[in-house]
Amino acid sequence: MDKVRIEQLETQAVIGVYEFEHEAPQPLVIDLELEADFSRAFRSDDLNDALDYDAISQAVRAFCEESRYALLEALAGGIIKLIQANFNVDRVGVLIRKPQALKGAVASVWCERTREEMHPL
Repeated sequence: MDKVRIEQLETQAVIGVYEFEHEAPQPLVIDLELEADFSRAFRSDDLNDALDYDAISQAVRAFCEESRYALLEALAGGIIKLIQANFNVDRVGVLIRKPQALKGAVASVWCERTREEMHPL
């Protein structure tokens, strides 16, 4: 499988388990690792046969900004489902960093799933 990485995608979301975290959006930094077969793109040099990084970035950013989750894990699952539903991607890896969650440290969650692993969810 071939991979595309989108790194340090800046967005925000209302996310957290504490009441004060629901008052305003918090910054998030997201890395995506997307696996797909780029054999057709090798031959065609056509964006329709590849992954559109801009469209994926915009979709993830909009999803996060409209979401309301308590857990980063749940947000990661939502991002994986979004990408698999809208783009020709076999496996999605998501790293979400929440820079303001901890004092003096950055909290993060890494999740990855294939389409088959997400099907029962």
